[in-house]
Amino acid sequence: MPEAAPAIEVTRLVKTYGGVTAVSDISFHVARGEIIGFLGPNGAGKSTTMRILTGYLPATSGSVRICGVPVATQPDEIKRCIGYMPENNPLPEEMRVSEYMYFRGRLKEIPRRKLGPRIDEVLEICDLKRVRHKIIGQLSKGYRQRVGIAEAILAEPPVIIMDEPTIGLDPHQILIVRDLIASLRGRMTVIISSHILPEIEMTCDRVLIINQGRVVAQGTPAALRREIFGHSTYVLEAAGDLTAALAPALAEVDPTLQVTAEGEPDAGGVRRVTLTTNREDELGEALLRSLVRREVRVRSLSRTHPTLEDVFLAATKRSWDAVQKPAR
Repeated sequence: MPEAAPAIEVTRLVKTYGGVTAVSDISFHVARGEIIGFLGPNGAGKSTTMRILTGYLPATSGSVRICGVPVATQPDEIKRCIGYMPENNPLPEEMRVSEYMYFRGRLKEIPRRKLGPRIDEVLEICDLKRVRHKIIGQLSKGYRQRVGIAEAILAEPPVIIMDEPTIGLDPHQILIVRDLIASLRGRMTVIISSHILPEIEMTCDRVLIINQGRVVAQGTPAALRREIFGHSTYVLEAAGDLTAALAPALAEVDPTLQVTAEGEPDAGGVRRVTLTTNREDELGEALLRSLVRREVRVRSLSRTHPTLEDVFLAATKRSWDAVQKPAR
């Protein structure tokens, strides 16, 4: 395997079903050791793309390479490079956890002398040692998801692909799975498809958003916030002569600071004002000093950030608007 190759290279990938295009000319790269969130509305083409990456589904055109190996022509080698956890991961309910791990380990060609210690290691990583002798069908949803992750990382593949790994879990179980995935950073490349966007933002290095079979945005959450929203937002709650003081105070701190919303004063004369600026660096302290010098009574001043959900909604809306916009 060429060491310099990215973990995943997708080039102009297309998949059609009976004349319907599910994936349309997708291209992206994923670096080794990176954790990527793969996002999109239902029917956007996420699961189709992930199945093509794993070799379960052939592409109509385009190419996919995993660690430099072409998926289309070397499917057996690709299976050695990937650990795959599909959505609603089917597990043999009649087997015990340790039996299933041994069975999967032999299928993955792990030598017998290494398999026992590796199973112990994986069960420790996934906090499954206490249930190693239990029948899988008797486990809770959270434990079953961890069994799926343990199986995916068992052979130490360079790439892990997980489709909705936290679906159906309670908040405590989600936290455990999130920490488990984060522990793989730098050792394995991980692609996660999920609808739980706060989990993606806390876990992933970058996100890739797909809609209508096309990539509509990709980058770090911070970079996407800058790209899509293009400004920082501050919320000021203050009383005093804001009409006279606010404009010069904003101009003194940063010429791009402007008022975008202003509420009515409450019973104490405090008014809520929303400010935006093109600047990414922190302006709160300078703005506070400028307002206080002008005898403005500041109750609070906070900087707000668009969430990944805001980014996701804006990116997908932008792509829908582009498709529906009539040609001139």
